Amino acid sequence: MFHELSMAPPDAILGLTEAFKKDPRPGKINLGAGVYQNDQGQTRVFSSVKKAEAALLKEETTKNYLPIHGSEGYAAAVQELLFGEGREAVASGRIATAHAPGGTAALRVAADFLKKVGQRERIWVSDPTWANHPQVFAAAGLQVSTYPYYDAATKGLDFGRMLQAIQEIPAGDVILLHGCCHNPTGVDPALDQWKRIAEAVWARGVFPLIDFAYQGLGDGLEEDAAGVRLFAAPGREALIANSFSKNFGLYRERVGGLTVLGATSEDAQKAFSHVKTTIRANYSNPPSHGGAIVETILKDTQLKAEWQGEVTAIRDRIRQMRRLFVETLKAKGAKGDFSFIARQKGMFSFSGLGKEQVDALRERHAIYIVGGGRINVAGMTRANMEPLCQAIAGVMGKS
Repeated sequence: MFHELSMAPPDAILGLTEAFKKDPRPGKINLGAGVYQNDQGQTRVFSSVKKAEAALLKEETTKNYLPIHGSEGYAAAVQELLFGEGREAVASGRIATAHAPGGTAALRVAADFLKKVGQRERIWVSDPTWANHPQVFAAAGLQVSTYPYYDAATKGLDFGRMLQAIQEIPAGDVILLHGCCHNPTGVDPALDQWKRIAEAVWARGVFPLIDFAYQGLGDGLEEDAAGVRLFAAPGREALIANSFSKNFGLYRERVGGLTVLGATSEDAQKAFSHVKTTIRANYSNPPSHGGAIVETILKDTQLKAEWQGEVTAIRDRIRQMRRLFVETLKAKGAKGDFSFIARQKGMFSFSGLGKEQVDALRERHAIYIVGGGRINVAGMTRANMEPLCQAIAGVMGKS
């Protein structure tokens, strides 16, 4: 059977990292994969994570299975982070959370649940969206359609067309929304726009699935959750998939969650029972270590404060790199106005680079960028900024 197979195409993002690793050229720059790096180009373990792991190593007494949905303490910590302490949705018991192996697994469980239990046939994703979204949903049997999101002319949100498209989505379909730090554009709705999006979704009878992978990397832990919390209004339903890869640096630990938000506590528990059945047929139950790290940090006042400081430092450095990128491109005489990059949020920027320019950067300068022109701003450093901007100015032309 294997002999008859042809090679599968490499993943658009992870395949780029594999090619980068094989490139022998010195001074190569990887701005493809969504991994945070410090100004020395390193992806270090958070200090708060190291301390939590030391405590776990000392106190852990078993390697027994976790329940299908994971630790209750983990679920409570995730809910408080997502929705805030004392919120109605949490206090009323309208929320149930399962620990998933990363945000991707949370999305896949959500997709399986929506298809098999919710009898949903189609999901609408933004144009553009994370490259893995369509294949995750298609693998679960959902039809994938797109709604307008990014305005290439203004380099901002195409809110009018987005809202109109939502108002035309057939009732009963699912819409995927990015909670903050939209991947790949870095363009987010303002709070008043979020309110109109929520109202349009509810009025149309469309079911919201929110991908919330970057909390804290945009404007702040609380500020970034504002749009998500609007969907927790009394009597409303939603699914929220969150990830701790970026804001805890737990990439390889695969830590995320799938949260069910029900109109009532009884509704939430009924839906959650089917989520657990879906998990059981998938990965059975989650790994413990990464979730235990998150739970330990969020429950300890000192560790939580230290972690919040580390998230703030990451956010500040990303903002600094955005500003420096814009300034250096201008200094190098790159053709065009790149000031929009400083207004975007999170790790990613829709640079405006075309495929030919992306290919030229890789072939001539060993600079690796995703084919659609998405740049991981967190991969920039003060050391690589000059050669990066010089190369970009070269392939784009100078003004």
